[in-house]
Amino acid sequence: MKKVIVILSLTIESVFNLNAQTAQDTLEIRQAALGYIESQHNINPKQMEEALHPRLVKRSVFRDKATQKEYISEYFAENMIILAEKYNVKRDKFPKNPKKEVRLLDVSAKTASVKLIADDWIDYMHIVKINGVWKIINVLWQYNDIKQHQ
Repeated sequence: MKKVIVILSLTIESVFNLNAQTAQDTLEIRQAALGYIESQHNINPKQMEEALHPRLVKRSVFRDKATQKEYISEYFAENMIILAEKYNVKRDKFPKNPKKEVRLLDVSAKTASVKLIADDWIDYMHIVKINGVWKIINVLWQYNDIKQHQ
């Protein structure tokens, strides 16, 4: 009897999770994640702004060279929009065909967890559906080469 209850519970949970994500949600979540990275490839601050919630916080762990203490670096939506405008202005920050793999880790009716795998780093994103639009609200990232966190 316990097995039947567990299986039934898992089945019900799966049905609710499937109903929480539509094909359109999947498309829009991917579009937000791609807008974030492609805005840096293409020097497009408007595209970055459209992908982000205004209260976005982007964080990573760095090590101070002088003290060797680790600290949390934070950027906000405003910083990211400026980054999209200036970071790749010489068009030398990315390869000709940049890597931009989006993996949906979990999706519910109003929230999604996404892993973006780019050329030199990985971004874990929380994306929220607010007023019918999917926006990135949190990013936790790191370089693939951990030595770059100095």
